[in-house]
Amino acid sequence: QLVESGGGLVQPGGSLRFACAASGITLGYYAIGWFRQAPGKEREGVSEINTSDGDTFYGDSVKGRFTVSFDKSKNTVYLQMNGLKPEDTGVYYCGSMSGVLDGSNWNSEFEYDFWGQGTLVTVSS
Repeated sequence: QLVESGGGLVQPGGSLRFACAASGITLGYYAIGWFRQAPGKEREGVSEINTSDGDTFYGDSVKGRFTVSFDKSKNTVYLQMNGLKPEDTGVYYCGSMSGVLDGSNWNSEFEYDFWGQGTLVTVSS
């Protein structure tokens, strides 16, 4: 089971940190992806981390602003979001897949087996 936390309302330029906590599994060899879905739009890949080797991937729209990380001691993946923009608004989901993903497939939602419940981020002044 994946449980996300950390959403909310933030002004443009602000920061938020999401957490994706796993229960029932140990995230030692998993691909954990972050996706978001804005109203009326398809789900979009934001970032992914392979917990086994720390490889990370980012969507072009968030490179340089978002950072994904894994805390093994807490069995939790984090997404630090800085420099938030109104277009970052949406429901954010974390997904998990046992194994690793690479640059060719990390942002395909069909690669992931389990999903969290989603958490809403609204970037607005």
